Amino acid sequence: MTTDTRETIMSAACAMVQNRGYNALSFRELAAEVGVKSASVHYHFPTKGDLACALARRYTDNLVVYLDGLLAASQDQQSCIRSYTGVFREALTDNRMCLAGIMAAEQVDVPIEARAELTRFAEVNVRWLVKVLSLRKSRADTKAVQRQALAIFAAVGGAQLLARGRGDVAVFDQIIEAYRTAGILP
Repeated sequence: MTTDTRETIMSAACAMVQNRGYNALSFRELAAEVGVKSASVHYHFPTKGDLACALARRYTDNLVVYLDGLLAASQDQQSCIRSYTGVFREALTDNRMCLAGIMAAEQVDVPIEARAELTRFAEVNVRWLVKVLSLRKSRADTKAVQRQALAIFAAVGGAQLLARGRGDVAVFDQIIEAYRTAGILP
C-alpha cells in the first residue's frame, strides 16, 4: 500500500464528509470511489475514528499553512479578511461545507480524538483572526479582540451553513457584505 493510496483515500473521504457529513462516511463507498477494496481502506485507517482524526488534523494543518501565508503576503487587514471568507465561499461552489464545521455539527458521533482536532481548528481560526484584528489596533482590549474574532469565526461559518442550506452561493456573499456593513467584519 502506497502513500498515494492513503492520500487518495483521505481526499475522497474529505470530499465525502464535506458533501454529506461524517455520519454518511462509509468505508465501502469510499473504497468503491477510490477503486480499492474495503480492506485497503482499513489497512490505512483501521477505524472510522482513525480516518476522522486524520482528516481533521490534515484539514487544520492545511489551514495553518494557508493562514500563515496570508499574513506573510499582506499585512492589510481587509485583504486578509476577504481571503479568509473566500476560503469558506470556495467550498460552497462545489456544494461543500467546511470539514471541521460539518464534523462539529455531528460531534456527538465523532470520536474524542477527532473532536480535539476540531477544537484545534476553531482555536487556529480565532488566534489568526485576533492577529489580523490587532493589525489596526495598537492598544486594543485583548478580551474584546478575542470576542470579535470568535464572533467573526462563528458568523462566517453560519453564513456558509445558510448559503448551503439554500443552495445559493450568492446568499453567502450577501450575508458577508451585511456583516461588513454592520461592522462585524472589517
